[in-house]
Amino acid sequence: MFGRGRFVIIAIMRWLILTTISFFYRNFLKRILFLQDPEKIHHRAVRAGEWLGESKTAKTFFSFFFRERDTIISQRLFNIQFDSPIGLSAGFDYEARLTQILPCLGFGFGSVGTLTYLKYEGNPRPMLGRLPKSRSLMVNKGFKNLGVAATLERLNGKTFTCPVGISIGKTNTEKIATQRDGIEDVVNAFRAAEQANVSFSYYELNISCPNLKGTVEFYDPIHLKELLSAIGGIGISRPVWIKIPISKTDSEIMAMMDIIVAFPFIEAVIFGNLQQDRNHPALNQDEVKKFPHGNFSGLPCRDKSDELICLAFKNYGSRIKIVGCGGVFSATDAYRKIKLGASLVELITGLIFEGPQLVSQINYELAYFLRRDGYRSITEAIGRDA
Repeated sequence: MFGRGRFVIIAIMRWLILTTISFFYRNFLKRILFLQDPEKIHHRAVRAGEWLGESKTAKTFFSFFFRERDTIISQRLFNIQFDSPIGLSAGFDYEARLTQILPCLGFGFGSVGTLTYLKYEGNPRPMLGRLPKSRSLMVNKGFKNLGVAATLERLNGKTFTCPVGISIGKTNTEKIATQRDGIEDVVNAFRAAEQANVSFSYYELNISCPNLKGTVEFYDPIHLKELLSAIGGIGISRPVWIKIPISKTDSEIMAMMDIIVAFPFIEAVIFGNLQQDRNHPALNQDEVKKFPHGNFSGLPCRDKSDELICLAFKNYGSRIKIVGCGGVFSATDAYRKIKLGASLVELITGLIFEGPQLVSQINYELAYFLRRDGYRSITEAIGRDA
């Protein structure tokens, strides 16, 4: 009896702490941060996360308050254990600095990158911007990264307490002028990752970034098949998830999916990437006008992401897993994607708008939603509304 009472007290205390952090962040800290350059804030946040991840005391402290260990939200996929279905999407930790702190904040997994075979300094500034009224970020980094070999070198010898994935894409350079060049570049990046002495769990193949130079693309089913055939030919040792755009029509997505499911090493599909429609009704046009270049994350991506998750689950759910990404600001958003067919859910923008406690709050509330609706595990809820 005493043990049960102690558990309830700790749960209430954690909930109060998370609620307090959320209130303070949204009403005070965010207002200060949003007055400053977003790229500088991102840099400081990542460096702070890296520093905290190297401190045993800090990790213990954050794990106590933020890490949810409720088995109802855990699942085993691709022979990998996910203690939470919520992961950090590629695009935030592109220098591999946060792998040690992510599980302490409640993340069930996280993706490093997107990484490319060659180093890229990033597109012309601004590469990042905020659209508060639109609940969105302008993103125009264009796969800014140190190169796959150099990035993974910093992870040599590290162990991970939650699954870490490596996102790989085509190097952003106009020197890659043909489909053959593009395929060779991507394959070289996979080879470099395979040769690295790093115990990461999965790959993401990102073919959906709209901020790249040149005309090489892998949306055309013929081009996509050529790319996947080449990658499959090198003997990939880990499961591959493929990130595809939300900007294509349903028929175009179905044509891509027909190719994807024919390759067994592709075990999941991610829906999706940035919103390219600058006239999307979720976007405030006064905010959009501040950014003549780049594309948009967050709320403008939500509805199309949900639509494609449902479409893919109905037609291919028995053959491939689905990862939902786009417009996740709450447990309600995550639960909706899960019930539409997503086994896992990724986010970035929600953290910026809601605060570092968000993932822990989502985990806590997801467990409540599942029990409220009579499910014994998260796997029972996947696709129930598709």
